[in-house]
Amino acid sequence: MLGQQDVGHRIVVRRIVGIREGRPLFSDALGELVELSETHLTLATAQGPLRVPRGEVHRAKRVPPTRRPTAAAVTDLELAADEAWPAPTRDRLGGWLLRAADGWTGRANSALPVGDPDRPLPAALDAVERWYAGQDLPPMVNTPLPLAAPVGAELNARGWVSRPPVLVQTAPLPLPATPLAPPAAPAPRPGVAAVVELAAAPSEEWLAVAAGRKGGLPDAAHHVLTAVGQVRFAHAYADGELVGIGRGTVTGQGRWLGLSLIEVLPPARRQGLAGRLVRALAAWGTSVGATRAFLQVEQSNTGAVALYQGLGFTTHHTYLTRVAPH
Repeated sequence: MLGQQDVGHRIVVRRIVGIREGRPLFSDALGELVELSETHLTLATAQGPLRVPRGEVHRAKRVPPTRRPTAAAVTDLELAADEAWPAPTRDRLGGWLLRAADGWTGRANSALPVGDPDRPLPAALDAVERWYAGQDLPPMVNTPLPLAAPVGAELNARGWVSRPPVLVQTAPLPLPATPLAPPAAPAPRPGVAAVVELAAAPSEEWLAVAAGRKGGLPDAAHHVLTAVGQVRFAHAYADGELVGIGRGTVTGQGRWLGLSLIEVLPPARRQGLAGRLVRALAAWGTSVGATRAFLQVEQSNTGAVALYQGLGFTTHHTYLTRVAPH
């Protein structure tokens, strides 16, 4: 049977899905093991997250990865992503990063355990808990997998819960001129032509849309959004009205274009506008020397995953945000 050492690795699970004429019926699932508890296991599969009760597992084992980035590659990308979403309050625990932003978004309010914390793992997590208590925030840890699988195992022992799996996806720049694989979705509906403009600062309308998506914008949020040396804010207008937004940053010594807050308002959806926002930001990133793009998307957001697949994005690694029990 699987153990905590298998979290973050590719596995195959044969599970019992029914009984016919007194014999069990089996189904196989292949994916990355992102969570393993006493009661269930969760896989990140090509079709989305799959939660399997342990009682249904007939057999499970680790299988060779198709391709897996090195620990150094995961660390470099996670650090570039941290630069792209900079928390205003920061500290270090050896090589680990401690970040706080008035509770605005999990990424800016979680520890990033990459590198050596300069102390045993249990003591490091004790220090994380104390630091977030001092910030009057719930302790959270962002665990890139499989790099931080040992951290995840210790958090499991402490009863920390997991938020939904997030895919960290990357693509080479420039992006392909035409979609690689059109997403399976209803045909685009007709709509007015939109114009996409890039600006070095977000407009008040842009901030209002972002606030609606993220549940408000405290002062710390403005720092997270704007305190990057190279940043652009995409505004999509139709008939003078803002109908879509996006944000792009260039970090990681100028190599990585980070994409975030790609949002299209409901009346303008299904018109290809999200792809246009991404392409406009990608063209800017390419023009200033970025050679690869990255984004983070919940695996359960199948519409967005399909859109990004058509633009050339593939999954580099996954992460779980872990939250301390109350």
